[in-house]
Formats: sequence, structure tokens, C-alpha cells
Amino acid sequence: MGILVCLLLCLAALIYPVYVIRPFRAQGPRELMAALIVTRFRLPFVAVCAFASVAALVLHWRRERRWLRRTGSLVGALGVAGVALLCRINIYELMFHPFERPSFSTAGQVKLDGDEKVIAVKEGKAARAYPIRVISYHHIINDDLAGVPIVATY
Repeated sequence: MGILVCLLLCLAALIYPVYVIRPFRAQGPRELMAALIVTRFRLPFVAVCAFASVAALVLHWRRERRWLRRTGSLVGALGVAGVALLCRINIYELMFHPFERPSFSTAGQVKLDGDEKVIAVKEGKAARAYPIRVISYHHIINDDLAGVPIVATY
């Protein structure tokens, strides 16, 4: 039972921040704060859960004589360890990479919806518009505009 509780707590620590902070979803201030707090403290939390599940595994292994139940507790403890390892991965670093070499077209060649939002940058006579739908997957556009290095982000 203790291993199952540890597994559920670790899964919650892994899934809740991803659910709340996912792109294209509005977050309320309370749920965002809760997700950021979970993200901040989840590594020590899941480490404690992993150690607790190993301790529960050892106790269960000594008391239980049936191999199927022993195997179930071993699988559960390995699941807790696996989820704890997954909590170390920052999926947002995997999802969002700078867009190093953007390509551009003239305004007449671009097919944008009339309601599409862009970030517009002007330097002298040079101007660029970066569609939000493109930036949303990268969050950072490194560019050079009229000889000036710029970064467009939101």
C-alpha cells in the first residue's frame, strides 16, 4: 500500500505542473503558483518517495512469501524510481529551442489569417513580423535586422 501511495504522489508531482504550464492554455494565478511550487520542490519530494518505496519494498519482501505479491511490490518500487527519474527532465527545455535561422518572405507572399497575431520589429527602413504561432514553438527568434542582432520573444 505504501508503494502505491508513493507512486501516486510521484505521478502527481510529475503530471500536475505539465498539465498546468502546457502551452496554449490559460492558467489561473493560484494553479500556476501551485504548479511552480510543485516544480521547485518535487526533486527532493520524489527522492523521499523513492527511498520510502524501497523501504516499503524491503519490509514487504521480508513479510510476504508469495512471489506474485513480491513481484508486484518490486514493479511498484521500480515505477516510483522511474517516475522520480522522469521528474528530473525539464520537458520545456526539450520542447522550446531558439529558432536560429528564420526565413522570410515579402508581405505579399505570406499567407496569414487576417486575425493572426505577429510581433513586429522595425529598425530604420527594415521591418520584420514574426507570427506568434511560429514563436510559440520556439519562444525565441534570433535574427539580424539591418545589421543589428535582435531577439524576438514573448
